[in-house]
Amino acid sequence: MSRRHVLIIVQNLPVPLDRRVWLECRALTAAGYEVSVICPQGTDDPEYEVLDGVHLYKYAPPPNASGVVSYLVEFAYCWLRTALLSRKVWKRKHFDVIQACNPPDTYWALARLWRRRGVRFVFDHHDLNPEVFRSRFGEPANLAARVQLKGLYWLERRTFRTADRVVSTNASYRRIAVERGGVPLGHTTIVRSGPDTSVMRPRSPNPELRRGKDYLVAWLGIMGPQDGVDGVLRIVERIVREHRRTDVEFALLGFGDCLEDLRKQCTEMGLDDYVHFTGRVGPDEIADFLSTADVGLSADPYSPLNDLSTMNKTMEYLAFALPVLAYRLTETVVSAGDCAVYVEPGREATFAAELVALLDDPERRAELGKAGRVRAERELDWAPQARAYLSVYQDLFDEEKN
Repeated sequence: MSRRHVLIIVQNLPVPLDRRVWLECRALTAAGYEVSVICPQGTDDPEYEVLDGVHLYKYAPPPNASGVVSYLVEFAYCWLRTALLSRKVWKRKHFDVIQACNPPDTYWALARLWRRRGVRFVFDHHDLNPEVFRSRFGEPANLAARVQLKGLYWLERRTFRTADRVVSTNASYRRIAVERGGVPLGHTTIVRSGPDTSVMRPRSPNPELRRGKDYLVAWLGIMGPQDGVDGVLRIVERIVREHRRTDVEFALLGFGDCLEDLRKQCTEMGLDDYVHFTGRVGPDEIADFLSTADVGLSADPYSPLNDLSTMNKTMEYLAFALPVLAYRLTETVVSAGDCAVYVEPGREATFAAELVALLDDPERRAELGKAGRVRAERELDWAPQARAYLSVYQDLFDEEKN
C-alpha cells in the first residue's frame, strides 16, 4: 500500500527556517509518511529540493506589505502561487491531507477545492489573526477598521469549520478553537512548539560574541510591530544611561519588517557600541549565542496576541540553560514556570533593574539555568509533542477506516 502523503502549506516563513514546521515534517517522515511543503523562498533557496526526505516547493515571496491593499495583494498572490504548486505536487503524487499553517487564514478555500478529491484538512493554528490586528492597531475606531476586523473573524471561522482536525499550540489557542471556532473538543490537540533538547543543548561558550564586554544578554525572535523590540532598546538605554553599565553586550538575533527601523533607532539612541543586530541566523549561530549569553530576554509587551501566545524564544532559552527575564504574560508563565524572573508588563525601569540584579548574581543565574534545562527536558521537549502531533493523523486515518 502506498505511503500516506501530507502536503503542508506555510506562507509566513520558508522551511526549514520555520522550526516548528520542520520538526513536524521530520516527525511525519520518521513515522513513514511522505511529506511535501509549499512555502515562500528564502535567500538563495531553489524552487524545488528534497531535504531529509521532505519535498520542498517554493515560490518567490511578495514584497513586504504595508497597508490594507498591499496585504490583500500579498494574500491573493501567495494563495494563487500555492494553488498552482499544489497541482504540481498532486501530479507528482496524490496527497491525502493538506495541513495549512496560519497566518493567514485563507487556505481553507483551497482545502475545500481539494476536498472534492477526497483530501482532508488539518489546521495548524500558529497565530490569532484578529488579535494580531487588535494588537497592532488597537480596537477599531471607525467603520473601515471594524469591517477589517470582522473580515478576520470570518476567515478564522471558515478555517475552523473547514478543518477536520485542529492542532493548537497551547491551551489558550485550543480554548479559542472550541469557544470561538465551534470545533469539537475531541477534534483539537495541543502540540507545543517544544525544543528538541537532544539538539538544542548548551555547548562551549564563544567569548568573542561578547565583543569585549563582561556580560552578554540575548534576545531572539521575529522583529515585527507587535514584538516590542523597540522596548528592548529602551531597556538597553536605561542599563547604559541610568545604571551606568557599559560592561554589557546585547545581541538581538533575528529579522523581520522592523529590523532596519530598529537599527536606525539604535544609532539615534547612541547604543551601537552596546547592541549587535545579527539579522537572520541559523541553528549553529543561535546555539553559539545562547550558550554564551548570561541572560535571555522575553520582553514581549502585553497585547491581546502576546498574552495568549507561546513565545518560542522562552523555551529555547530554557533548553540552553539560559536564565530568563520576562514580562508576566499568561502563556509565558505556562512555558517558563518557576524558571524565570518576571516583571509586570510595561514596567521598563523595573525590567532594567531586575536585569542588572540578575547579572550581578551568578549563583541565581546558575540555579535558574539548571532548573530551566531540566524543565525543557522533562516538560517541554519536542518528543512528547511529536507523539501528540502524530496522533492527529492516526486518528484522522482511523476515522476513514471506520
